[in-house]
Amino acid sequence: MTARAELMAAQASAWAWLGGPGVWWSGAERVAIVAETRHAPACALCQTRKAAAIPAAVLGQHDTVSALPAPAVEAIHRIRTDSGRLGPSWYRRLIGPELSEGQYVELVAIVAITVAVDSFREGAGLPALDLPLPLPGLPSRVTPPGTSTGLAWMPVLFPQDWAPPTADLYRMDPGPPERGRGHIHHALSLVPEAMIAWWDMFEPMYLRSAEMRDFSREFRAISHAQIEMLAARTAALNQCIY
Repeated sequence: MTARAELMAAQASAWAWLGGPGVWWSGAERVAIVAETRHAPACALCQTRKAAAIPAAVLGQHDTVSALPAPAVEAIHRIRTDSGRLGPSWYRRLIGPELSEGQYVELVAIVAITVAVDSFREGAGLPALDLPLPLPGLPSRVTPPGTSTGLAWMPVLFPQDWAPPTADLYRMDPGPPERGRGHIHHALSLVPEAMIAWWDMFEPMYLRSAEMRDFSREFRAISHAQIEMLAARTAALNQCIY
């Protein structure tokens, strides 16, 4: 198939981003998260838990392909294989000395980008990409000031609390808050760079913010309604509350 150049360029950029040092993980650790994400569906423990009525009742160890901390492996595998049944108590058990809230948020972005790129390429009949090249450098380990608790499992940064020099994660939707700055924008805001990397790939794969709300014209080969039907069906299959 022939894919839009903009879409392929956005995926290539996101894939390269995965290999660089982030805010909480080194480049090598981020590539390990990509590898673990790809491996999770083959994990015997994950397969047993997914089939169980109560996943937490199934004890055991994950099959791993990395040296990542156990809480990170658990997060990657469950997000990849059974995300629809995760809850705040599971999240609270993970967070601790080996997995901070910032590390968890960046991990979610890496898993999401990996699954999105891999799923697109599989559906399009394209070969899977090689693992990103891990780049040297240290994580910045900077938490943005102004975050708030109470909305999500982890702290979030609201638009009205954003200020330089924090990366401008809300540049992607310059409209007023009531027109799109919903929870989807807040979800990864504890690590603004992660939110920006995800959104810069997401928009070319879906629609840009202004295009989502412009029903006077169509921007893709399929209509707004067809796009939303596919999105809703995919969300239902993945047990997502989209």
